[in-house]
Amino acid sequence: MHQISNMKITYLLSAFSILFMVNLTDANGQDNYDANDWANLRYYQAANAMLPPASAHEERIVFMGNSITEGWLKSDPSFFAGKPYVNRGISGQTTPQMLIRFRQDVIDLHPTVVVLLAGTNDIAENRGPTTLEAIYENIISMAELAMVHDIRMVICSVLPAHDYPWRPDLAPAEKIYALNQMLSSYCQLANIPYVDFHTPMSDQQKGLQKIYGEDGVHPNLTGYRFMEPLVEAGIAKALKRK
Repeated sequence: MHQISNMKITYLLSAFSILFMVNLTDANGQDNYDANDWANLRYYQAANAMLPPASAHEERIVFMGNSITEGWLKSDPSFFAGKPYVNRGISGQTTPQMLIRFRQDVIDLHPTVVVLLAGTNDIAENRGPTTLEAIYENIISMAELAMVHDIRMVICSVLPAHDYPWRPDLAPAEKIYALNQMLSSYCQLANIPYVDFHTPMSDQQKGLQKIYGEDGVHPNLTGYRFMEPLVEAGIAKALKRK
């Protein structure tokens, strides 16, 4: 019995290792993943240490997400310039990774609002297969952590995608749509601003319109500039809520 038990443990450990080592590349071929730092806590540690405390009258806004969030600053730095906006996106990340680093990269920065844009890499199975319920629960967990720490939340829809270039044949469009319906319903119940990028940016196949992103997943400058007034409206709503 002892030998069988050891064999089971070995099998489970092997399966666990395989699960988190598959599919580690995002559409840009640049997934900031380190097997020794699964949530990539190191990525923003130095920047967090250098970030001064928010001033008494500053309403700091943290943008939490994946490559779409990280790429926002790179594609349109003018959107962030001169504003109390802090970008904490990491390319390739999934919601459980964001949940692990939520304290370090959001709570400890003491923002007034956090803008969360997450979930597409989970559906792309960047860290292995998952379920819509698991993705939803990770996002809700981050929302609940924010509320406990008196941080107002803005939840963004997952952007449309008909296909993932780095994971063909997954057919993500309907899963993305279903997850967004779940998130929208939660936001309505929890009185959290929900920013719907999906509806206006979708084509007839529930994919990203080419005008907004050539690879069908990541916004280009036109896409980001379309998104900016929508997210700022969500931030404004959050700031008005107590």
